[in-house]
Amino acid sequence: MNLAANLARLGTETAFDVLVKAQRLEAQGRHVIHLELGEPDFDTPDHIREAAKRALDEGFTHYGPSAGLPLLRETIAKELTRTRGVAIRPDQVVVTPGAKPIIFFALLACVNPGDEVIYPNPGFPIYESVINWIGARAVPLPIREVNDFGVDVDELAALITPRTTFLILNSPANPTGGVITHDQLALIAELVNRHHLMVLSDEIYSRIIYEGEHHSLLSFPGMQEHTILLDGFSKTYAMTGWRLGYGVMPQELAFWVARLMTNSNSCTNTFVQLAGVDALNGSQDGPRAMTDAFRRRRDAIVQGLNAIEGITCRRPAGAFYVFPNVTDLPRSSKELEDYFLEDWGVATLSGTSFGLHGEGYLRLSYANSIDNISEGLQRMAEGIGKL
Repeated sequence: MNLAANLARLGTETAFDVLVKAQRLEAQGRHVIHLELGEPDFDTPDHIREAAKRALDEGFTHYGPSAGLPLLRETIAKELTRTRGVAIRPDQVVVTPGAKPIIFFALLACVNPGDEVIYPNPGFPIYESVINWIGARAVPLPIREVNDFGVDVDELAALITPRTTFLILNSPANPTGGVITHDQLALIAELVNRHHLMVLSDEIYSRIIYEGEHHSLLSFPGMQEHTILLDGFSKTYAMTGWRLGYGVMPQELAFWVARLMTNSNSCTNTFVQLAGVDALNGSQDGPRAMTDAFRRRRDAIVQGLNAIEGITCRRPAGAFYVFPNVTDLPRSSKELEDYFLEDWGVATLSGTSFGLHGEGYLRLSYANSIDNISEGLQRMAEGIGKL
């Protein structure tokens, strides 16, 4: 078969590869503790599911506008005006089937082959994959434990060259759970203004934060012209399978991103969009309860990991991941990933699944019960004792 050469530049999400391996072991009768998937283990709140059922019964099963239903765009604009403290108009909002398309569309619309794009490393692997696929140069911004997995602004400034056109930020972050502070964002905003960069601010975990409040680059002076905000419903409302996300950006760019939607997906599922309206306007008790549960699990998994000889773990400020340091163990991150799954039935992810700077770390998702987390840590501790 004749395949396009640029397919070789596409990466993947290793979490799904590990899931397949884990399911294969389960099919053989093995019991596996799943700490690999970045998916809330809660059900979508009842009122959101009921809204989707009503929309189906009312006939919302047809095409909608490529940029999204006006009602949902208006609702998102009001929500972000309230939470980000800047005036957002509905014509700045583009609704997509999941938030991931915003990564694709933002880079396709703003970056030319040969441009340099700075992205967090370790970071969500699709950033680097799409940068490479469109023929741009991926420039990793190291995300270091010594900085509490925030951003070293001086290091970021040193990476900017005349060819740099685009920057990707993620806070709270996958895989580290790190949060970029208000002061760091203020300095980043100065850099962006000075160098006339566009920024993709991935804020998909903005509602899952444990100390303080979420800060957005969009809220800083001058940043509306330079920022594409990515957010969605998957993490906050346990709606991963619903595929509902959005981007907020300058109106001129929103026109072209909507055109990309027309050329790719036509539109986002209409009855799901109406469920999204109810998610934002309805009770927020579900997301609050979920975050409280994640906080308890975070504290349990951090305490448990730090009790295992050879592992140290910082306490993340957001998202639902820990990124423990395993450099004192006598195997690489990938070898440990394979060892814990195949020999001990614990599915984890190598830090290198998120970039070369992830070597020496594992990513564990605590979107699982405390009982399962405790069992998984017990197995890991026993396995380490036999290395």
